[in-house]
Amino acid sequence: MTSPSSRHSCGLDQRQVTHRALWERKKSVRLLYQDFHRQLLDACPEGRILDIGSGTAHIKEFRPDIVSTDILSFPGIDAVADAHRLPFADKSFAGVVMLDVLHHLERPIEFLREAARVLRPGGCLAMMEPAMTTLARGFYDRFHEEPVDMKADPFAPVEINPNRDPFDANQAIPTLLFAGEPARQRVEETIPSLAVRNVDWLSLLAYPLSGGFQNWSLMPAAFVAPVLALERALPIAIRRHLAFRMMVVLERR
Repeated sequence: MTSPSSRHSCGLDQRQVTHRALWERKKSVRLLYQDFHRQLLDACPEGRILDIGSGTAHIKEFRPDIVSTDILSFPGIDAVADAHRLPFADKSFAGVVMLDVLHHLERPIEFLREAARVLRPGGCLAMMEPAMTTLARGFYDRFHEEPVDMKADPFAPVEINPNRDPFDANQAIPTLLFAGEPARQRVEETIPSLAVRNVDWLSLLAYPLSGGFQNWSLMPAAFVAPVLALERALPIAIRRHLAFRMMVVLERR
């Protein structure tokens, strides 16, 4: 396990420094994330946008006016904040976007309430998260460093742990909350101010082949656009079983 001192050299978490270095080196990953960011932003109405869990703030390369927050400091982050307690007034934003963040949150239902609070009526929360599909579940279980606990109850109250590592996760949380109609209905019943407007399935081939934020890649940058086009052409019935990510859009009533 990495020691706290090595993780936070020069005031920055070393995992973020490594993440940023890989981002700058891997063009294929940058192109994929540009596509992710475009989809998230297209799901939101016009107006002020909040990005939660910005990490190294690379979304600002796509849209510089976005308000970026993260629980850890990094150049480009506008506010260091806990997603469960956002330092913004009610109805401050037209959209809230997140990429691979919800499954890291200790209290996902509490966060969803907080997101609803800062959204104006008609505003949207758009997020992309790991999806436990037929294909991806085995991969995440066997090859991904973050755990998958499909028996967890994301609605259960959780005692706050002040020493929790921000990188702790359960990749099953988004699937448990949004993959099935009964779970989506329970989200809406628990948080009546939010309506689940859309759940889609994406990231079939391109992202796994890119290696993500690993040192390796099987996806040359020139192949990103055609592979993404192929993914979009597949029927949702196929994507539902092969996707590595899900995109969820909720609207503030």
